[in-house]
Amino acid sequence: IISKELPMNILQAIKRGLKTTDKLLMSLCLLTSLFGVLMVYSATYSSLEDGSLISRTTLVMLLAVIVGVAMCIVISFIDYEIVLRFWMIIGGVCLLMMLLLFPFGSGTADRPDARTWFDFKVINFQPSELFKIAFIITFAVHLDYVGEDINKLKNALLLCVHGGVPALLVILTGDLGSALVFVSIFIGMMFASGLAARYFAAAGAVILAAVPVLWFAFFSDFQKGRILAVYAPNKLDTALYKKYIFQQQQSVNAIGSGRFFGRGFLKGAYTQSHSVPVNDSDMIFSVIGEELGFVGAFAALALIALIIVKIVFVGKQANTNMGSLICYGTAVMIGSQAIMNIGMCLKLLPCIGITLPFFSSGGSSNLCIYIAIGLVMSIYRNSQRGEVTNFRYNRISTPFN
Repeated sequence: IISKELPMNILQAIKRGLKTTDKLLMSLCLLTSLFGVLMVYSATYSSLEDGSLISRTTLVMLLAVIVGVAMCIVISFIDYEIVLRFWMIIGGVCLLMMLLLFPFGSGTADRPDARTWFDFKVINFQPSELFKIAFIITFAVHLDYVGEDINKLKNALLLCVHGGVPALLVILTGDLGSALVFVSIFIGMMFASGLAARYFAAAGAVILAAVPVLWFAFFSDFQKGRILAVYAPNKLDTALYKKYIFQQQQSVNAIGSGRFFGRGFLKGAYTQSHSVPVNDSDMIFSVIGEELGFVGAFAALALIALIIVKIVFVGKQANTNMGSLICYGTAVMIGSQAIMNIGMCLKLLPCIGITLPFFSSGGSSNLCIYIAIGLVMSIYRNSQRGEVTNFRYNRISTPFN
């Protein structure tokens, strides 16, 4: 009897699982990642050693996507409400990893003073990518705990502390790009929770007042040069301006040379000659623009936009407030990174070292983004059950009380 019923039970479970899986979101993410892997392959193609079929950079990205998708599927089958009950542990572990960067972290070749990576020799890991997801989870818990009392001054201030500490911590490690993503997530989730406009106005005034402090106390000369090169080039002498704007100017030249249909896959002159520094990661959009032209660039933007819209729709249909907030936070994370990266490649924003989601190389970013997608898919799966619940933490010990 067991031998006959067990296969049927497994088959029914698989059918139920497939029925409640967000197949559209998964398909969009896989298609975008495949697009990204091809672009990274092209960016590293001319540097392949004799006999090599694929570069290490492309291989790491491909493996990260495969592992990330596997984790995404597993997470999607775990009730996200159970995950949220471990918010303290998730936040604490990620915070500890960020703090360990100060004694043990390392920077990139152009930023040896930064402390943004753990160098494990075989692989490197950037904990700020995982920290973003932990922040979305813990901030969703905090916002849900506050509920309709979000506009009380005490609650608003505590929420600002919750958002400000991670952003400041990331700035101190030398990762300005990720810090801006944290700020974007914070603003987006606060807006979605119904924070009054007066607080946004007050926050804007505080930020403006804090700019001089950040400029002189936290920004390195390298970061200042990057910003001045875009917005105040006359403040730099000719040699410094050329040094700081070179990467972005080459990116703009490459994108412009692609015109409407592009030069063709693996045929970009700037791409294959490595004229655009870091074109497999921060400047991956230059590869898309040069080799696939306006058509390819538009397709990349459309795929990212569709993913964001789909995540927002999942958030609107979520059964719980925290489920909605996690979706909105994830959508803002992807959207803000895309805007910053593309603006950087087009010389509209300073070059701050931020990846283009799903397209840029890097194991950490590709792995962690699928962890976030897994949470979104878990929220979608739970919303398909049709059970409307009021999931809120009451009488729980938190530092937000």
